[in-house]
Amino acid sequence: MDIYVEHIEQLLLFLIFMLGASAGSFYNVCIYRIPKKESIVTPGSSCPFCKKKIPFYLNIPVLSYFILQGKCKYCKHPFSLRYPIVEALTGVILVALYLKFGYSITTIFWFVFISILIIISFIDIDYQIIPDIFSLPGIIIFATAPLFVPDISVIDSILGILLGGGSLYFISITYYIIKKTEGMGGGDIKLLAMIGAAIGWKGVIVTVFIGSLTGTIAGIIIMISSRIIDIKLKIPFGPYLSIGAVIYIFFGQALIKWYLTNTII
Repeated sequence: MDIYVEHIEQLLLFLIFMLGASAGSFYNVCIYRIPKKESIVTPGSSCPFCKKKIPFYLNIPVLSYFILQGKCKYCKHPFSLRYPIVEALTGVILVALYLKFGYSITTIFWFVFISILIIISFIDIDYQIIPDIFSLPGIIIFATAPLFVPDISVIDSILGILLGGGSLYFISITYYIIKKTEGMGGGDIKLLAMIGAAIGWKGVIVTVFIGSLTGTIAGIIIMISSRIIDIKLKIPFGPYLSIGAVIYIFFGQALIKWYLTNTII
C-alpha cells in the first residue's frame, strides 16, 4: 500500500512539473516576442529560422528539445539551450511551491509572481530592458499579496513598494549626482517596487542583499572569463533581484531568524 501511495505521489509531482514546464514553453514565446513587439498569440509555435510551424507532438516541454537533439526538424538549425532551461526551471519552481505550500491559493499567487520574474529576467539578459508592461501593472497586482499570503500584511506591502522603489531611486539619483551618468536603470527601480509589493519590506532588504551579492559575483566571473576588466561593464540587475526574491519566498523567514540569532547587538 505504501509503495502504491509513493508511486501516486511521484506521478503527481511529475504531472505538476509538466504543467509548470508547459507554462515555461509559453514564457519562451513571451521572452522572444514581447521585446520585438510581436503577438504572443499568433502565429503558433514555429521555427524562428525557417518559420515552419512546429507540430504539437514535437512541442513537448523539455523532452522535444532532446528528442530533436536541439535542432529544428526541417532546417536543422540549432535551437538555443535556453528553451528547455526556461521550461525545466518553471516546472521545478511549481513543484517546489507545491511541496512548500501545498494545494493553496498561496501556491498560485507565488507561481504567477515568479513566472513574471522569469520572463523579466530573461528579457533583461537579452536586451537589458525590463518592460513596463510587466512591472507597472505588477506593482498594483502583487500589492494584493495580503489576500493570498498569510505572512504579508497591507502595511508590509505598502512599505515594500516604498522601500523597494525608493531605495533604488535614491541610489540612482546619488550615482547620477556624483558620476553625472545613469548607474541604475528605471526598470530595476520599478521591478524592485513590484517585488516589494509582493514580499514586503523585509523581503526587499533580503532581495537587495542577495541580488547585490550574486550580481557582484557574477560580474566578476563575467569580467574574468571575458578578460574585460571594466567597472562600467553593464550587467543586467533584474535577474539577480529576481533570484533574491525567490530565495526569500522559500527561505526568507529562516534566513531572518538565523541572522537575528547569530548577530551580536
